[in-house]
Amino acid sequence: MTGVALAEELLLLAYDDTTGKATMPRISLDLGMAAAVLVELAIAGRIAYAEGSLTVADPTPTGEPVADEVLSRIAADTPHTPASWVQRLRHGLRDRILGDLCSQGVVRDVDETELGFIHVHRYPVVDASVEAETRQRLAEALTGAAAPDERTAALATLVVVLRMESALGVDGETAADARRRLEAIATGAGFSGEVSTDDSVVRPSVGLVVAALGRAVDQALGPRR
Repeated sequence: MTGVALAEELLLLAYDDTTGKATMPRISLDLGMAAAVLVELAIAGRIAYAEGSLTVADPTPTGEPVADEVLSRIAADTPHTPASWVQRLRHGLRDRILGDLCSQGVVRDVDETELGFIHVHRYPVVDASVEAETRQRLAEALTGAAAPDERTAALATLVVVLRMESALGVDGETAADARRRLEAIATGAGFSGEVSTDDSVVRPSVGLVVAALGRAVDQALGPRR
């Protein structure tokens, strides 16, 4: 695995660049972190979805510490459903990934005290180039300027499942249009479960994992308001 992880891309989209504060509910972010790491492992060919559970297809480490810890945990445990894994993994992942972004110099940790004793952390952006590349890929996918690759299609699917349209800088009817386009990308990639994996533009093994995780996160978040 190389480059920026999907979980890192999601966090950069979800935090305001200037204030460094999350722009979406923490529960959504935590579920999203778990789902993103699992999707990353699927793209790397390390896990698969079979008989309702996530299983290890290849235990070889990827070289990415967070993903490899999750891979080892799945390998050492009995099979669990995607819904079970996103709940089991969501605690602590966000702080770990934010720490990694800090160590890479992409964001900085601003530790402030409120009411004299409550510590509040903000993560304003230091290096905007990473998020800019992510936003460019999503913008090209949304406009149809370029057919999304497997990773971008997976990222777009996570954005719509986590109801993060506002993180793209759109609202109102524009946000509704963005959601429809993101859903179309998910469908076309076979990630929504509405397209046969044989007709998917990505590998069936990845499509099955993303579709199952998408359903799990959507159910955990409840009805869309």
